[in-house]
Amino acid sequence: MKFTRALTATILLGCLAVVWRQSVAADWPGWRGSDRTGLCRETGLLASWPEGGPKLLWNIEGVGEGYSTPSIVNGVLFVMGNRDGQEQVIAWDVKKEPRELWAATLGPVRHDGAGYPGPRCTPTFDKGKLYALGLNGDLVCLNARDGKLIWRRDLVGELGGAVPNWGYSESPLVAGNWVLCTPGGSRATIAALNKQTGATIWESPVSDGAAYSSIIPARLTGRDQFVQFTARGVIGVAASDGKFLWRWDAPANGTANCSTPIAVGEDHIFAASGYGTGGGVVEIKSAGDAVTADEVYFTKDMKNHHGGVILLNGFLFGSNDPGLLTCLDANTGKVKWRDRSCGKGSLLYADGHFYVRSEEGLVSLVEATPDGFHLKGRFEQPDRTGAPSWPHPVIADGRLFLRDQNRLLCYGIRSDEGS
Repeated sequence: MKFTRALTATILLGCLAVVWRQSVAADWPGWRGSDRTGLCRETGLLASWPEGGPKLLWNIEGVGEGYSTPSIVNGVLFVMGNRDGQEQVIAWDVKKEPRELWAATLGPVRHDGAGYPGPRCTPTFDKGKLYALGLNGDLVCLNARDGKLIWRRDLVGELGGAVPNWGYSESPLVAGNWVLCTPGGSRATIAALNKQTGATIWESPVSDGAAYSSIIPARLTGRDQFVQFTARGVIGVAASDGKFLWRWDAPANGTANCSTPIAVGEDHIFAASGYGTGGGVVEIKSAGDAVTADEVYFTKDMKNHHGGVILLNGFLFGSNDPGLLTCLDANTGKVKWRDRSCGKGSLLYADGHFYVRSEEGLVSLVEATPDGFHLKGRFEQPDRTGAPSWPHPVIADGRLFLRDQNRLLCYGIRSDEGS
């Protein structure tokens, strides 16, 4: 069993022909990028930062209260936030000087996020449309150009879902002609909707509650599947009709399962959670109609809360509670190195480096290698709020974007940008 970076791109190649929109390298069209792996394809970025970090291009307010990570396409940034008592999807032109283009209101704020108010969803861009999910389960499809509503579904009232404690937090998955979401519950743990009309295609009644993770597509044992981390565990359902195929409960905790699973090789899935749990790799096998999930290994060395894990060249990188940036051999789960200086947080990969954002506001540039921890730059975000920096860093068109509640910051990180 050998896991490589190339295998992370094996996404639904079967008869369903489910494919992501072909975005250019300068775009970041959804949660964890174009394929939900946290891998950015941009090059020509700074290999190290000067003291104090890269050049701050601008620092603005106005994106609202919340923890939504932005998506960016063609120089337009999409984000969610609470403003003036309303839950909104907001579009900003960020090609040069930032300016708000439009705001679409989902409705009045009705959920306080259990003490952490504001939406968490990263809006998903696909072929001129935008798909976003509010804390209460309001799933909308908007015209990305002007924010006009195309359709709306209520995950609770229409699909029998139940709002999790901290509110709905997933980012909708667009796959082919469908939008995938997780209402949770006995009727539609996962649901597939027509992306043009919002009409229900199928419902998968696994009877798991929704957690705080997002669905990924995968091709496992020759079958196109959707994989989700629910309130009870990791599950796989058939992409064609939502039929339940397998489950693996070991990575789940009883509080909050947040981290998105990742495909780590042919027929293998990695998943992990925090709260002292950890994670590991499971191999999916099939014999006739029977599908099983056989654990390959499980480790306490990747108790990943919400910052995500990235597979790169056969190694897994992520934050292990209580704040150890850790590199694991994906084949064995053995620790290659770990470092405490970055703090607990999230990360993305671009051009040979990891961009690591601590929930306390520290941002670090770390060489992406299993050979050891090599810090290449670090800075403290200015004008920090008192809220955790849970939104993930985003790179688009040679710029690093950080969202901190109502504040949005943009840094120039091209090698020709200067410092």
